Amino acid sequence: MQKLLNTKRHGSLWIFMLLLFLSSGPLLAQNKLISGKVTSDSGETMPGVSILIKGSTVGTTTDIDGNYSLSASEGAVLVFSFIGMQRKEITVSSSNVYDVILETDISQLDEVLVVGYGTTKKSDLTGSVSSVKAQELTAFPVANATQALQGRAAGVSVQANNGDPGGALKVRIRGGNSINASSDPLYVVDGFIGGTLPPSEDIQSIEVLKDASATAIYGSRGANGVIMVTTKKGKAGKAKVDFNTSYSSQKEINRLELLNADQFLEYTREVIPDYVDHGADTDWQDQIFRTGGIQNYQLSVSGGSDKTNYYVSGSFFDQDGVIIGSDYKRYAITSNLNFNVSDKITVGLNLLARRTGRNGVVTQEGSAGAGGAGVVGSSLRFMPDLPVTNEDGSFTLASIGDPIDNPYAVATQREEETLADLLQGNLFINYDITEALSFKTTLGIKTDNYRTGVFVPTTLYAGRNVNGDASISSGKNTDIINENYLTYNWKINPNNTLTALAGYSIQKSTDNNWSAGSQSFITNSVSFWNLGGGAVPKIPSSSFSETQIASVFGRINYSYNSKYLLTFNARYDGSSNFSKNNKWAFFPSGAFAWNMKDENFMEDVDFISDFKVRTSYGLTGNQAISPYQTLARFSTSYTIIDGVPVNAVRPTTVANDDLTWETTRQFDLGADISFFENRLNITADYYRSVTSDLLFSVPLPSYSGYSSQLQNLGKVENKGFEFSLNTVNTAGAFKWNTGFNISFNRNKVLELPDGNDILYGSGPGHLIGLGQTQILRVGEPVGSFYGWVYDGVYQEGDDFLPGGGFEQVAGGEKFRDIDGEKDANGQLTGNPDGKLNSDDRTLIGNGQAKFIWGLNNDFSFKGFDLNIFFQGSQGNKILSYTLLEIETLSGSNNSTTRALDRWTPTNTDTDVPKRSLSRSQRVSTRWIYDGSYARLKNISLGYTFPSTISEKISVSRIKLYVSAQNLLTFTKYPGFDPEVNYSSSGSTNSNRNLGLDYASYPNAKSYTVGLNISF
Repeated sequence: MQKLLNTKRHGSLWIFMLLLFLSSGPLLAQNKLISGKVTSDSGETMPGVSILIKGSTVGTTTDIDGNYSLSASEGAVLVFSFIGMQRKEITVSSSNVYDVILETDISQLDEVLVVGYGTTKKSDLTGSVSSVKAQELTAFPVANATQALQGRAAGVSVQANNGDPGGALKVRIRGGNSINASSDPLYVVDGFIGGTLPPSEDIQSIEVLKDASATAIYGSRGANGVIMVTTKKGKAGKAKVDFNTSYSSQKEINRLELLNADQFLEYTREVIPDYVDHGADTDWQDQIFRTGGIQNYQLSVSGGSDKTNYYVSGSFFDQDGVIIGSDYKRYAITSNLNFNVSDKITVGLNLLARRTGRNGVVTQEGSAGAGGAGVVGSSLRFMPDLPVTNEDGSFTLASIGDPIDNPYAVATQREEETLADLLQGNLFINYDITEALSFKTTLGIKTDNYRTGVFVPTTLYAGRNVNGDASISSGKNTDIINENYLTYNWKINPNNTLTALAGYSIQKSTDNNWSAGSQSFITNSVSFWNLGGGAVPKIPSSSFSETQIASVFGRINYSYNSKYLLTFNARYDGSSNFSKNNKWAFFPSGAFAWNMKDENFMEDVDFISDFKVRTSYGLTGNQAISPYQTLARFSTSYTIIDGVPVNAVRPTTVANDDLTWETTRQFDLGADISFFENRLNITADYYRSVTSDLLFSVPLPSYSGYSSQLQNLGKVENKGFEFSLNTVNTAGAFKWNTGFNISFNRNKVLELPDGNDILYGSGPGHLIGLGQTQILRVGEPVGSFYGWVYDGVYQEGDDFLPGGGFEQVAGGEKFRDIDGEKDANGQLTGNPDGKLNSDDRTLIGNGQAKFIWGLNNDFSFKGFDLNIFFQGSQGNKILSYTLLEIETLSGSNNSTTRALDRWTPTNTDTDVPKRSLSRSQRVSTRWIYDGSYARLKNISLGYTFPSTISEKISVSRIKLYVSAQNLLTFTKYPGFDPEVNYSSSGSTNSNRNLGLDYASYPNAKSYTVGLNISF
């Protein structure tokens, strides 16, 4: 009986299972495996895309390569969604593979921007901030990522100080805020204040903080704007490998048209009839210029999990300059690691290791007299009838005038090698104490070492006189910074939120420098590596300086319904650079923004997507001085007592316990407006900043025993408008986006010591007699040019104005008499007095641009993309010492072909004077040129291969592109290039010397081919 029951039980079970299988068979037959790949409308693979079967909770997400798979039945609807992209629905049919392209959802975009000690949504921003993304930073190869900012952000001016490989850049945000102190912006790299930028390929974005609301959180270092750099990080998923490489061929942008040998001989024999022809016809520009090249390689690996993420990158940049003997190499490793130790603790480490090597040539020389001419200056001055070498193999020297070396010799014989190593690390720990309160601490260390060796051999004039001259200089800079701050995010209720930040920071910097040299060697073969082999040692030097800055800072952000936004920043800085009376200073700011579009009265205005008005006011500072400037200082003095040389010290500066910070007060009024579902976006700003307590070296009475004292006197103003326009012109299969920005800045001196003009000179030292070439005057821009007004050439029968050193002969230079008459009190009346002298000098221009601009267009269709980027400057003037030297037609130099139009008795209809050995060199409107230009900065055409092709060779993405940089430059400036910055390095010169040109290394035009591969 029991057996029968068991048999019945098992039989019933089998019958039930059979019925279940038969009933479910049709259902199983309806399911199948669906797979595919999701990419963006720009061709990028999209990891993390959510895919759901509509009407259910069944779904999946794409992997790191954008691939997905899931089971679904025919007729099911798959819903693809991702933040910032338009949702897409696909109905499953007979196919098993569905590749999907997601379109950008412009209406959902709310860009997250990096600001001081945090991030914010663009809609919640109260300050003036411009952002430049990775794609723009890597549009073409650059030695310095800052160079890629040129023309990309409103209010930001970027210029090369010189065109040499690895050369320095001058960056100004809303103009120069000082006269004698630095106007360089503050760089913050992943939170490291004063950090060094990694290669542009390793940067995710750059935010430029411009107004006081954005910069006051950095207090005494924020007056000149702040450049926030965020480097790339890894993302969860399998490891991603990116390889980027490019090669560029380079040529100089322009050459000057110089006299050839026959023209030079005729030109010279007008004043030196017995000049001997040396038989050559040498184009010295041909001798020094070559086809340069840039090789750029970068390999990165990134990835992570839910606990860690990593990004490691190595790059190599190798540039051979367009002048022989010049090159630059950069090796860099960037590493970013982040660890989620627990649900509350995150630890991260950002590292940058870099080595640079540079072989330089002499350009923009401060004095180019006997043996001092640089490569470019000599190539313009040197006699074309001379060969490169004499019959005995020695290099030729100038046959008339100063004994300068020929440019080929200067470029190939003189050695100047600089090697620099940098290591930068920033460690952080973030602890989420509660959901609302977090604490972050950072420790950053940067050490930078350099060594420069210079050797002038006996094959050059300067070395021949001393039997060889060698020197080595070296230095080490170390920065250590620790910052600690709390952030509290309080959602008071659904409509009210408040974020508060409070922190403490301390930073210490040390500089060590030393140098040594020697002369009189028995051979040139050891270069600068055997200073002990020189019979005549030079006096060695060494220095040490240390500075510390401690700060307390805070910020409060309040938002009511994301409609009314308030921001308050404050920083209290103390610096060891200042004396006891003024070590500390307070820098507050406040801002208000109104998202007007959220108001009821704007509800029905459909064509406006967003409308925000914002305003801010605040104080920022500039430390302005080097360490120990407030103290009484002594200098070394050497003397001989009883025939024995002894050392002594003498007082050289007097203390000033009241010396204080330069302080900038800035007002900003701006608006951010978007139209037509964010297809047209406008940002406009008006600003005015006034910097007071400017530092000046004020003369002291001679009986004091000191020549001058550093004091706080003077004010300077910058005000202007900025305007940015970004449009999505088409958004279908063919995409076209446009970005345009333009910036107007007016710089003006408001106060000077005692209100008096300050005259100063900036010309090369060998140009005797130039004297004062620029002026600081109340009501005028900083660094205005000062000289005579050139009225052309005297003709036979003209009335010649008398004046010492001025020509009174037909064919001579003619200048305007504009002043000189004096009243009964001996004061100038502004009326001409019938003669020429220094009273007839006046303002003749300035190097400040009326506006700068950039225009970018991006086109894409299927796998093709095209970028066209223009950049320019308008209204700035250039004072060309280069053309003054070779076109005055007085010295013993070659000249440009303008000399062919010089005045002669048979060629009187000209404004070029005749050849004259007695003519004085002087600054006048003759040497002031329009420096405006428009430049095709980049044009690039790329093609991204379809995934069907790339996957065959086991890669996820392949892009090939060709591009050209600086291809076209439209300008009236007759020099090499209108982007000039002679004598513009250092704190003082960088503000006062604008628009000067002398013997500069020309910028280059490039033709580039590149390849991007992702695995």
